[in-house]
Amino acid sequence: MLIIWGRINSHNVKKVVWGAHECGLDFERRDMGGSFGYTPDYLAKNPNRLVPMIDDGSVTVWESNAILRYLFAAHAPQLWPADPAIRAQGDQWMDWQFLYADAQRDAFLGCVRGGKDGSDPVVAKSAAACAALMAMVDAQLARQPFLSGESFGVADIPMGTYAHTWLSLPIERPALPHVEMWMERLRTRPGFQAIAAVPFT
Repeated sequence: MLIIWGRINSHNVKKVVWGAHECGLDFERRDMGGSFGYTPDYLAKNPNRLVPMIDDGSVTVWESNAILRYLFAAHAPQLWPADPAIRAQGDQWMDWQFLYADAQRDAFLGCVRGGKDGSDPVVAKSAAACAALMAMVDAQLARQPFLSGESFGVADIPMGTYAHTWLSLPIERPALPHVEMWMERLRTRPGFQAIAAVPFT
């Protein structure tokens, strides 16, 4: 059975849990990181001192997007484009998500951990940076229904996880209709519903 190591309130762990659902995998998630700390065995396998990490039989993988690519290639080839050109178009959005995560950090920490809202200057600056980047996502989704292309795929999970948070924070947001329609499509997926129900704290 697949073992997912990591605390469920981590965005990066949520991505992997969502991915495991999409792949139709039975899995067990074990708390690690944050207030749970790290065991010597975990650190021996993952020197990064971060979550998540997976054990899939004899295969151990860390780094959330690397895990997603592995899971989909190994267990859900129907959602993993065979054409490298198509796959690369999704890959770029998966990697770009880390730029977005940096922009959202202060808004997330200020609102969720600090009890602030969009009136706080630090939160407002972060929210504005997020809005500018989400406008890029909206422009892409005006051309195609999913970041993965014409149908849902692995590339929708990283930004879908962060977009769910963005839409939940008490901040001002511009109207981005294509992002909203994309999120409505994502909300129908059981894997998304599993992570969306998790409290941010």
